[in-house]
Amino acid sequence: MEMEIEAEVQVRMEPPKIHRLDDSVVNRIAAGEVIQRPASAVKELVENSLDARSSSINIVVKDGGLKLIQVSDDGHGIRYEDLPILCERHTTSKLSTFEDLQSIKSMGFRGEALASMTYVAHVTVTTITKGQLHGYRVSYKDGVMEHEPKACAAVKGTQIMVENLFYNMTARRKTLQNSADDYSKIVDVLSRFAIHHMNVSFSCRKHGAARADVNSVATISRIDAIRSVYGVSVARCLMKVEAVDKDPSSSVFQMEGFISNSNYVAKKITMVLFINDRLVDCTALKRALEIVYAATLPKASKPFIYMAIILPPEHVDVNVHPTKREVSLLNQEIIIEKIQSVVESRLRSSNETQTFQEQAVEPTPSCQMVSSKDSNRNPSPSGSKLQKVPVHKMVRTDSLDPAGRLHVYLQPESCGHLERNTSLTAIRSSVRQRRNPPKETADLTSLQELIDEVDRNCHSGLLDIVRHCTYIGMADDVFALLQHDTHLYLANVVNLSKELMYQQVLSRFAHFNAIQISEPAPVKELIMMALKEGNLDPECSGNVELNEKIAGMNTELLKQKADMIEEYFCIHIDKDGNLSRLPVILDQYTPDMDRVPEFVLCLGNDVDWEEEKKCLQVISAALGNFYAMHPPMLPNPSGDGLQFYQKRKPFRNPEESLSCTTGDDVVTENEIEHELVAEAETAWAQREWSIQHVLFPSMRLFLKPPNSMATNGTFVRVASLEKLYRIFERC
Repeated sequence: MEMEIEAEVQVRMEPPKIHRLDDSVVNRIAAGEVIQRPASAVKELVENSLDARSSSINIVVKDGGLKLIQVSDDGHGIRYEDLPILCERHTTSKLSTFEDLQSIKSMGFRGEALASMTYVAHVTVTTITKGQLHGYRVSYKDGVMEHEPKACAAVKGTQIMVENLFYNMTARRKTLQNSADDYSKIVDVLSRFAIHHMNVSFSCRKHGAARADVNSVATISRIDAIRSVYGVSVARCLMKVEAVDKDPSSSVFQMEGFISNSNYVAKKITMVLFINDRLVDCTALKRALEIVYAATLPKASKPFIYMAIILPPEHVDVNVHPTKREVSLLNQEIIIEKIQSVVESRLRSSNETQTFQEQAVEPTPSCQMVSSKDSNRNPSPSGSKLQKVPVHKMVRTDSLDPAGRLHVYLQPESCGHLERNTSLTAIRSSVRQRRNPPKETADLTSLQELIDEVDRNCHSGLLDIVRHCTYIGMADDVFALLQHDTHLYLANVVNLSKELMYQQVLSRFAHFNAIQISEPAPVKELIMMALKEGNLDPECSGNVELNEKIAGMNTELLKQKADMIEEYFCIHIDKDGNLSRLPVILDQYTPDMDRVPEFVLCLGNDVDWEEEKKCLQVISAALGNFYAMHPPMLPNPSGDGLQFYQKRKPFRNPEESLSCTTGDDVVTENEIEHELVAEAETAWAQREWSIQHVLFPSMRLFLKPPNSMATNGTFVRVASLEKLYRIFERC
């Protein structure tokens, strides 16, 4: 007995044996360190998109990022031959040797982020590079491809879907059940990127939501970027701050940014810090600036701070944190001290008192004549004193806001207002000059008659609405919500875009840029497709023969008219009857190519080629209908449209009798076709983006709404602020 106890004690005293962990365990542990929460994954993916020189990045999130994170960009894409090693650990295009870290400028460099995601989630990559006819889609698990890349339709750039994040890490998933908190962290990360990378458009929304929570457009003004993301209330309280040191013996850096003044009051500090274009945290700098604010502005001690610091790459060590959230700086204490001194000096010299904004009456064109007459009869003793607006007539939106955001209406300072109007006028003038050729080039009498008809038929009331409306969002698949003054309108996007395209065809006549079709499409096959879609009984042999005759005749007709439609409308049909070019009617907009067959059939079937005016009018109208922003062919997956994407798999219930034929033993198992849903979501999101950022800005500049739009339901007034106040006053 004593010997057994002695042996047991001896065993306990021996050191534990060291053994090598399995690769899957190592990779999962490392993944949990790199991808700490959904916001970490979004940050890594956005940085990859920025490294790919993207100009537009769109994010869709479901359940705070645990169910789905979808990041789409329009960058240079991923080469087909790189897809097999894309998600392996330590594979990267950013560096080759350790010495490259000394001069690294890209945000990614370790090649760990995508690999880490594949160990804790299901990752699907869809990508296309310049010059390819189609893209590729492939899924990854544990760092390797689950199957060979599949050819698929794709838009420029890369889309990465991360689904079921932390599905195999139960403890981590349980700690991240607050989806609202995780989504707010994702929005915060995107907001920070959006105000720094001004040349990139950012969008972030919840899955199924019609409106984005972050929606920024490319701009050349930092303060405009801050205004569009954080709101006017923040932007109006900011002042610029700059610091430069070029002394090699102490520190070499350049800093510029915006800091809040005494009018900014918040419950917590907001500090957005970029060092060499990297979004990072610096606790020491943050604490130093908090001390300055507490001493200088005690009542505004929780400031908003945006700073961008540029240092020589060799003075920054970026490889000190798993998520690259922190960096190490050479002479950090000196840099912080100098920035602290500059900020303190700026705060003390600002000498600003707290201000309050009031809105003044801005007379409409209809009331300016009345007011001028009244002023002649009864001159005001107060001179230029502004009249205060009653609350039920206060306009709370700004039609000049490109993002269409609702915010408290501000009376701009006079000098800034003139400067903005001057720059806007210059921009509009240059756009008009570029997009609309001089009138002397339109030497066809019939064309000038059509343009004159548009001018004569313009509805002045609707023109004022179009010029000065604020875009709010899409109410459904066809109608958008607009605000004009104190009225809310539903506007038919299809009708508006159709009319705008028609008018733009007339104004750009014979001066179009071209959209090159990557693979020329045979006109005869396009017409056959259009005829087949219109047939009630496509299987009838008589219909097929008739369709072939019609298609052949129309193809020959279009080949005969090819020179004319190419010269006037930039529609190129070659001698073999292939369609290879289409016109650019609105910059940054490409029509839905699913509607090409219908358009070609209209050209061959509906145009009166004998009478010049009718010919030009019908072709212009056909182009307008083709380029109009119709709802995509795929149903909207939001709401009830999701039923279209369900695959139904009947199977027999084994517990019931096999001889039973009543049908009660058939159970339906529904599965969602995720690839089709993703394609539909991209199409609908692209359409909404085009409506907001292409259609409505172009409408404000160019559209002359015809009188018919006042009665055909294109514009419907649904609410008026004055009437709403009367209703609530009675309650």
